[in-house]
Amino acid sequence: MVLIIPVKNNPILPVTIRVKDIESIVNWFEQHQRSLYAIGWSYLGNQRKIEELFYLAILQVHKELPRFKSSTSFEIWVLSIFIHICRELSLNKSLQASEESDSHQKIFHEFQKLIEKEREVLGLTYIRGLSKDEKAQLLQVSSEQVKELLLSGLQSLRNGMGYGERYHGCNEYQKLYVDYLERNLERPAKIDFEMHIYHCQDCQEDLAALQEVMVGFTEAIEKFRVPDGFIGNIKERVAQRERHIQQKNNKRKRNGIIAASIFVLAIFAGIFSGVFSKLYYTWTEENQELRAFLQEDVGERLNLEAESGGVKIKIKSAIADDIQTLIFYEIEDANENNQYMINFDDGVFIEGESEIMMANTYPRFYLPDTESEINNKEKNVYHGKFSLRPLKKESDTIKLNINKVMKLVRDPSDSYVNMEPENGEWDFDIPVKKQPSVEYALDEEIEIEGVPVQLDKLILAPTATILQYGFKNEQQEKRIDIMNFKDMEISNKLVEADLYGSSYVHGQPDLKWSKLQAHFEPLFEKETKEVKIHFDSVNLSIDDQKSFKLDAGGKYPQSIEYAGSTISIDKVEIGQPTTVIFSNHDIKNRMYESLHFMIVTEEGNDSSMEMDQEGIFVDRNGKEYDMKNITPNLYEEMEQPRHFITVQKTKILGDNVIPKSLDFFGYSTTKYLEEEVQVKPELIIKDEAGTQ
Repeated sequence: MVLIIPVKNNPILPVTIRVKDIESIVNWFEQHQRSLYAIGWSYLGNQRKIEELFYLAILQVHKELPRFKSSTSFEIWVLSIFIHICRELSLNKSLQASEESDSHQKIFHEFQKLIEKEREVLGLTYIRGLSKDEKAQLLQVSSEQVKELLLSGLQSLRNGMGYGERYHGCNEYQKLYVDYLERNLERPAKIDFEMHIYHCQDCQEDLAALQEVMVGFTEAIEKFRVPDGFIGNIKERVAQRERHIQQKNNKRKRNGIIAASIFVLAIFAGIFSGVFSKLYYTWTEENQELRAFLQEDVGERLNLEAESGGVKIKIKSAIADDIQTLIFYEIEDANENNQYMINFDDGVFIEGESEIMMANTYPRFYLPDTESEINNKEKNVYHGKFSLRPLKKESDTIKLNINKVMKLVRDPSDSYVNMEPENGEWDFDIPVKKQPSVEYALDEEIEIEGVPVQLDKLILAPTATILQYGFKNEQQEKRIDIMNFKDMEISNKLVEADLYGSSYVHGQPDLKWSKLQAHFEPLFEKETKEVKIHFDSVNLSIDDQKSFKLDAGGKYPQSIEYAGSTISIDKVEIGQPTTVIFSNHDIKNRMYESLHFMIVTEEGNDSSMEMDQEGIFVDRNGKEYDMKNITPNLYEEMEQPRHFITVQKTKILGDNVIPKSLDFFGYSTTKYLEEEVQVKPELIIKDEAGTQ
């Protein structure tokens, strides 16, 4: 019988969605990290990439959460997103040997080599323990195809293990192997199968070899373990992002008057230059962001209206380019004082979307803008925008159907809002004309903290300014995890970086480099002769392997030296659970912020562990803040804080588990950058087909 790891559906998220419920999503991923890590490893074979996979999946689930239907298994829904991101990231994957050092290393490495569908079916069966119907739903194939892929995947795995192709069972009975081993055959079919097996030596050998592979694979999965500190790193990245969102929202509110002044100056500049549209839209368009587009003759005012149940939606304009199709709208509640927004992921449908829009991009996500002056002016009116994919043609008509809007329920205790669905029916035919974008080749290779960085391309589009860049993957001792930009200076104008606008480049043309795009504010310029790129900070992972023996009967604390610091092993206590605590409170000139480590026990990879940590924040000026006393307002005042872990506590679950060693394999650190790179861009000339 096959040993399947049981996993139950666990839709822990509440029906009423709150922006800060991302913590619930992180907790769900933490509960299922072992099986998800194994699935991620089968695609990517690299811990750094799997961290990025978890991080992106958590953000994507959070973003698409309003789409989740209670009639669907939450687990299946999350796995569909997780596997989609796995596929995208694996486009830039080179196979690596598994980190496992035992006899199961080879079988898991061979598993990585299977074709995608076979690998997915085996993984969902023996790693996640999904049923045949659940796998069929998730992979969008029939139940019969699931069975065929499971059999062919096991046969391929068997051949990859060096057993050869000498097994020649009977075709009509091979189809029953998996059902028989999993005890899913009905009694008549089971009796017939066993009678045949009894008399057919070829099927006996074929079935036995297949069963051996199945058992070996499940044992390999059971021994597969998640590196210590893995989920902690992701938690910190998510928490840091949430703090930045809070900071950005508060900053937006604080700078509202300044922003308005800037637009006023731009308007008066237009008046004196004699541009009528600037003067006209100064007085007729209250949405400052849309006003800027209209004043530059990018897009046009539409004012398409539809009403349902007293809720009136007005499509004010559509700005389209090669990056996205940006829809500006206004929603008015004619009956009550409610504000509604549109979530393009839930209740928004486009007729013939695959025929008129590009498929190799994903629409940008914009947070609800509840703090702006315009959305606090009237209690029953909300001004917003959402992004759609770019058009295939230069012009087209978007047939937009909206059957759901989200009511914004403000929480007076903080800056977050609840979103409650409200059904209706609003239909629009939106004429759209794509605005031209200009691309410049940069072709500049530099080094940031010793890591090669390639500046590839500058894209000047009406809705965004984009810098395409990449990190070199081949250098393993020091790797860039995240690159943060401050701004760019183009034609003597500064455009600020969008903190949450980075994305992977579709297709990843060169496997030696990880290609990304950084988004900046839109700049209504088409020509430039010089670009200055201002870097802000970089998050690095450093490989530095070192092992320290743990003596359960020794005296503690004990001091060890690692990464240029003295670390204290404060406690090693055998019990139920066993506890290991180490610390380093001296953060001055410390090389690392957090450590990548594992605790090796006498039970090997079978030990389960829980971890907790303490730390402090230190801003760019060196001022320290206690992690426990951080409030949103206080965090807002901190300048580019770094999070230093000072105490690491690990509980090893089980009865009197004995720890053997504390193994460090690297650390994470943040470097503040002052680099300014000046590049001479070269215009990329494209033909009518869009090729260079």
